[in-house]
Amino acid sequence: MTLRKELGRILITGAGGRVATAFRHAVGHRYRLRLAERDSGLLNDVHPDDEVISFNIADLDACRTACADIDTVLHLSADPSPNVDFCGSLIDNNMLGTFNIFRAAKDAGCRRVVFASSAQVVEGYPLDYQIRPDDVPKPKNLYGASKAFGEGIAAYFAHQEGLSSLSVRIALLTTLADGEPLSASRYECLSQPPRCHRSVGTLHPYRRSAALDGTWHFQQPLQAAVAGGNQPFARLLPAG
Repeated sequence: MTLRKELGRILITGAGGRVATAFRHAVGHRYRLRLAERDSGLLNDVHPDDEVISFNIADLDACRTACADIDTVLHLSADPSPNVDFCGSLIDNNMLGTFNIFRAAKDAGCRRVVFASSAQVVEGYPLDYQIRPDDVPKPKNLYGASKAFGEGIAAYFAHQEGLSSLSVRIALLTTLADGEPLSASRYECLSQPPRCHRSVGTLHPYRRSAALDGTWHFQQPLQAAVAGGNQPFARLLPAG
């Protein structure tokens, strides 16, 4: 397996959120970051080499500025509430903002965009049904629908405009207490990082079945997506 030896600056949108903060604390020291957040006061423990910018993701020009001289975009900015108002928040924050980031990243010559999707894209399936990576979206709420829209945007930019794009369906962000045991199914997922990490070749979809732990192992799919290979589009997701 051929590994990338260098990785340019990474833009993290929604850098003050829980997922972005967990990612930064776990592996942020390995990368040069540009942290984009509407409210920069949400950012803490910023590394001296990190850049911090304040922007509105619904503003395309602001997204273009954020994507300038960026290698890879980790797009985490979104309204995460399952009960959020569609017209009042989802359209701008989750849908228009996602398009803006992909448009700006493509035009700026970024190598890749990693889109933070959600397991709620398929939350509408029965509880006794084993979700498969190729199952069509079946969201249970409008938040899940907005993330399904984002996956469609990622697929469009990958297949039609040639921008390497990946969607990571995040199932759960949680922190385990010291010594807390993992179930066998969770351990199978959490202890095996995707083999595509920092690879230059094909990036294989992540299809383990488990909840993802926010302290460290949760970062493995995201880290693999950020630093992995050249496959134009894939969904890295827990299978159920």
